[in-house]
Amino acid sequence: MFEIGTYIVCGQHGVCRVEDIGKLKLSEASGNKDYYTLSQVYSRGGVLYVPADSDKIIMRPVITKEEAEDLIAHMTEIDPIQIDNEKRKDDIFKQAFKTCDNREWVKILKTLYARKQLRLSKGKKVTASDERFLRTAEDNLYGELAISLGIDRKAVEGYIIDKIEVQ
Repeated sequence: MFEIGTYIVCGQHGVCRVEDIGKLKLSEASGNKDYYTLSQVYSRGGVLYVPADSDKIIMRPVITKEEAEDLIAHMTEIDPIQIDNEKRKDDIFKQAFKTCDNREWVKILKTLYARKQLRLSKGKKVTASDERFLRTAEDNLYGELAISLGIDRKAVEGYIIDKIEVQ
């Protein structure tokens, strides 16, 4: 179980803070279950109520500063996702998000940055779904790294670029 005040990554909701743990007084909630009351850190999505024993929603602690530094140090070694079938692209990205794995978020970002550059070089616009997935991947990855590194969310991209350029 997580403790109150802990930052966690919750499913596709990104970084959340555990505000409370206990029974809910909502008619939809099972009366004998404990729930996490979560607030999304980087989104105005309101409050989430997640069963503490849920096996459907992946919840994990935010990575440590050392793990964040290690992830950034190895980003250049992470390969983008190979999209063999354009019609399955959205499903592939959705499955990657469901893992709640920050390495998968890096793969999505690399894939979408490359797709964006290719489309722009051909004079085409970026697709709405690519933009949406790109934003979600950035929000999830940069949000977690900001908490882990103790820096502002808006400074994360520059921090990553600086670290990678030094290598």
